[in-house]
Amino acid sequence: MQNGRHVSLMRTYAEQVAGLIGRIETEEADAVGAAATLIADHLTGRQDAERLIYVYGPGGHSNLAAQEVFFRAGGLVNVSAILDEGTLLSGGALRSMAIERTPGYGRVVIEDNRLGAGDLLVLVNAYGINAALIDAALTARERGVTLIGVSSREHADRTAPDHPARHPTRRNLHDLVDLHIDTKVPVGDAVLEIEGVPERVGAISTFANAYALNVLMAAAIAELAGRGAVPEIWRSGNAPGGDERNALFQDRFRGRVRWL
Repeated sequence: MQNGRHVSLMRTYAEQVAGLIGRIETEEADAVGAAATLIADHLTGRQDAERLIYVYGPGGHSNLAAQEVFFRAGGLVNVSAILDEGTLLSGGALRSMAIERTPGYGRVVIEDNRLGAGDLLVLVNAYGINAALIDAALTARERGVTLIGVSSREHADRTAPDHPARHPTRRNLHDLVDLHIDTKVPVGDAVLEIEGVPERVGAISTFANAYALNVLMAAAIAELAGRGAVPEIWRSGNAPGGDERNALFQDRFRGRVRWL
């Protein structure tokens, strides 16, 4: 009986994850396609320099999304994740939450990374509301950066204007970017109910963010290939020939990609 309960829980969770990913697949196809085209345009728009795709996920577990597509097997070499220490959980979970709620912090990060006109930034955050995220978006816009947002519209729209995580302007990420991919994450993130447990368990946002970003990068690679370009892709260092393959790019991008 106990094992049956666990199997049922596993099945329910798998169904929830699959259902959310299925919604992104069917409802966000146009947005993913448009964002992929924007990335392809960015990477082929100037021949005298190799452009970067910056990815920043200000907020505890949202940082995982930026790491998911950075220096990643099967991923674009051009991706440059912004791995600012402020909101990384490795510096302390409560510290991370406090900093992501600090107005002005996101501005410092964008300015410190010297993003400006001609750059492209993917901002990813599970809920799309925190102060560091919104300041990053506002500052990037001021500096002429092209913005792609990845976040849950429902979660942002249903979060009270006076929630302590919000930016003083009460704005949402999806209202500030050039293109937005909606990850559909429900309010509260956790999706499983267990009898006798007062809170839901089983968070889902990391699955949503990882799927949205990986499929975006794959679509951009397909778009580049369709134009006759040969996208440069990282190979796993644990696969045969991985180190030799990756060595072709490391010297070119080291120094330009800050966390490489």
